[in-house]
Amino acid sequence: MNGRLLVLSPNWLGDAVMALPALAAVQAAWHGPVDVAARPAVGPLFTLVRGVDQIVTLDRGTRSAESLRRAGYAAALLLTNSFQTAWLVRAAGIPERWGYRADGRSWLLTRAVARPLRLHQVDYYRGLTTALGYPGGPEHPQIEAPADRRHEGHALLSAAGWDRVTPLVALAPGAAFGSAKRWPSASYGTLASRLAQSRLMPVLIGGPGDRRAGDEVRAAWPGAVVDLIGRTDLPQLAGVLSHCRTLVTNDSGAMHFAAALGLDVVVMFGPTRETETYPRGAGRHAFLKHDVWCRPCMLRECPLTHRCMTGISVEAAHAAVVHR
Repeated sequence: MNGRLLVLSPNWLGDAVMALPALAAVQAAWHGPVDVAARPAVGPLFTLVRGVDQIVTLDRGTRSAESLRRAGYAAALLLTNSFQTAWLVRAAGIPERWGYRADGRSWLLTRAVARPLRLHQVDYYRGLTTALGYPGGPEHPQIEAPADRRHEGHALLSAAGWDRVTPLVALAPGAAFGSAKRWPSASYGTLASRLAQSRLMPVLIGGPGDRRAGDEVRAAWPGAVVDLIGRTDLPQLAGVLSHCRTLVTNDSGAMHFAAALGLDVVVMFGPTRETETYPRGAGRHAFLKHDVWCRPCMLRECPLTHRCMTGISVEAAHAAVVHR
């Protein structure tokens, strides 16, 4: 098919990253420009992705539909599952509208595909594009930190206390889904201490919403640490992570972002299903979990003892980093 294609990105960073192989499959076969529409928090991700012609920032009002109508798109691919995004592209007058049957929106789509069950999210998105006639794409998400971003990341790390020599290990103590996904801040603090003893410099990363978690880590480990929580946008974060050897993280958007950059990742899995969201990328990945009868519960907050996360030892996390 020819014309201009609009791809609607998932709203969460991790999901947007896991959708990149599906986007790449469509880009390889589409005859015309491919734009990506995303919420403001996710849009900058696509500056690090090859082949995206324009990034369209969506708001929650009617202005988005009006601006999409003026762009004259031939088709819209919805990598979202919401009724709202299907209504948006129909209101924008886009003649071809493709996506999964979800949220009662089938009547708004011109091609509605049945949703598969219990797949890894990368394969879930690729399943949609394959069903639409766009098979293939890479096996794992891929993003790149360009040279200017790597230089900027180096400068940010140096300004925050890095000596430019000590190897860096990033720590992402936050998780947007809820506190149930968070390994205890005290454990991150103890891990930071162990990393320092191993002559590795901890680097705290995250968005503004992770500030409390970062403060708790620093309270548990008052020693040397590079703290960049709330001080980077996504392109800057890519530049920072390009200088790190490993990321230690909860099941989070940062996990998928780092894996797509090719970093080694050590991840703590508690309430979520690791079979559906484990990181995919060129680096090496270690999945740490403590199996208890109630996991995976998929709850945002733990109503019990949070043993699935508190049972993951600092020793296991430290060994996963230093023995890679």
